[in-house]
Amino acid sequence: MTTETLLADRSLGAVPVGWDADMAVTALYSAHYRSLVRLAVLLVRDMATAEEVVQDAFVAIHGAWRRLRDTDKALAYLRQSVVNRSRSVLRHRAVVEKYAPKGMPDAPSAENGAIGEFERSAVIEALRGLPARQREALVLRYYGDLSEAQIAHAMGISKGAVKSHTARGMAALRTTLEQLS
Repeated sequence: MTTETLLADRSLGAVPVGWDADMAVTALYSAHYRSLVRLAVLLVRDMATAEEVVQDAFVAIHGAWRRLRDTDKALAYLRQSVVNRSRSVLRHRAVVEKYAPKGMPDAPSAENGAIGEFERSAVIEALRGLPARQREALVLRYYGDLSEAQIAHAMGISKGAVKSHTARGMAALRTTLEQLS
């Protein structure tokens, strides 16, 4: 009897008044699921998401069945629910795309990494060959990113001495690194 009634009401948008939520939603699902999915696909441009939107709309109408004032408008409620949920999906996508992490830049080649490692090791080796005060001044300035006043305070010397040690250290590094090239 129920199957015959469901099949007889497939073409209708209206649902008989005496039906409970299970019977009514089953009838609506059988008759209108595909057309609602087609509507959602046109809106969200994705079949899986469209099916999810329509399923959520059917779950929502099932939960709200008792609160519907006019069960004849259940199909209109479903369509509006699909449209609203599709809009929500599109808004969510826009936010996700806006705040998505940017792609990693192209990775440098292996040669680039090897050359960089060689250059760093050459600089470190050249630093080791400097007198202690020049090495300290250069490391604090260029690796520690300290100002001349901060270096002077840390080393316990004057700012003029920091300038002198830094200039002499840079000249010695330049000479050593040019000889390696």
